[in-house]
Parts: sequence; structure tokens; C-alpha cells
Amino acid sequence: MRRADRLFRIVQHLRGGRLITAAELARRLEVSTRTVYRDVADLIGSGVPIEGEAGIGYVMRQGYELPPLMFTSDEIVALVAGARLLRAWGGTAMAAAAEEALVKIGEVLPEAARARADRVQVHAVGMGQMSPELRDRLDRLERACNANIRLTLAYVDEEGRATERPVRPLALFFWGKVWTLLAWCELREDFRTFRIDRIRGHAEGERFRPERDKSAAAFYERERCLGRLKPPG
Repeated sequence: MRRADRLFRIVQHLRGGRLITAAELARRLEVSTRTVYRDVADLIGSGVPIEGEAGIGYVMRQGYELPPLMFTSDEIVALVAGARLLRAWGGTAMAAAAEEALVKIGEVLPEAARARADRVQVHAVGMGQMSPELRDRLDRLERACNANIRLTLAYVDEEGRATERPVRPLALFFWGKVWTLLAWCELREDFRTFRIDRIRGHAEGERFRPERDKSAAAFYERERCLGRLKPPG
């Protein structure tokens, strides 16, 4: 869990004026009590009216509300449109998370901003091209990119040839109807992109240590300099 999310949840748990111990907060957040002590101290330092102390518990004074999120009209359109695009073209977990995030944002938006979000007329239709299997694979590949997990891809290229590729997954690209995986191919010893719909399966291996010259940032810089960042055929 990101620290910002954890701080938000601590404030939510303390709302209502009930005394809650650090141990109980730690249990709910699945962190150590030491982490809770540090987070509460930071919240108090930022002006959140929390009272109490370690070993006794914490309580937040009545009447405190989180400051409203302030988005421009264009930002609201971007958030709603982005969530709808992920719902149509993203992985199963991505789509669910986008919808949940949008609900949470809607709960704290001022009334006028919430009404603007409801009026957004930007929609995305997947036309059945994102099968459940493809959505689940996309989620698994995203997690592998995030966790630096080596993969062995069972891949079919443009000519229909089946190969196995040991890779370091680095990032995912969406080209409009087509997702690709950017990876460092340990067979070719170079960057390669793989269409997700041509991956027939993959096996997870050990974690790899990120290296600067084999990173997504290195790929972006090389392609930017060469002026050839474009979707594969």
C-alpha cells in the first residue's frame, strides 16, 4: 500500500471521535505499530487534529474533514474518460481499480464537480476484443513489470512461428486496440516489443535486479533519439 493511501485510511478510521489504539490501526492496515506511530506523528505535524499517545490510543476531534479535491473541468473529463478506457481495454484488475478510484474521487468532490463528472460524454467500447483470458494476462504482465519478475514467453510472431523468449518485462503500451509488452530479451540481448494477443502463455522466473541500460527509460531515450517509437507491425 502506498504511504499516501495509508495516511488517508488512518484519517478515515479515526473519523467519528472513537478511540483507536495503534495496534488496532496496524492490524487494519497490515503494517507495524511503529509505522502507525510514525504516520500519526506526520499527520499531526501537517495539522490533522489527532489527540492521544502511544500505548493509549488516538482520537480525532469532531468536525474535521479532508479538504476537497480540486480538479478543473478538463481534469475531470480526463479522469472519467481514462477510467472508461481502462474498463473497455484494460486488464480485469485495472478496470476494477479504475472504477473504484473514480467512486472514491466522486465521494469527496464538491457537488458542482461531481455533477460535471456525471455529464462527461466520452465513452469507450471494447467490441468484445478484450477476452477474459487477455484481460487476465494483461494484469499478470503488469504485475511482473512492477515486481521485476523474469518471464519466459510462449510467443507466436507475425509469420506464425512459435518461439520461447526469456525476457525482463519493463512496461506495457496501448496502441489503440493493441497492447504490447516492452521487454529486454535475454535471447537477443536487446529491447523487444511483444503483442499481448500473440503471447500464448508465460512462466514466471526469479526476480531480476533493474539495470539502467536495460530499463524502460533507456528504451525511451534510444527511440526518442532515433525518432522511431511506433507500434510494431
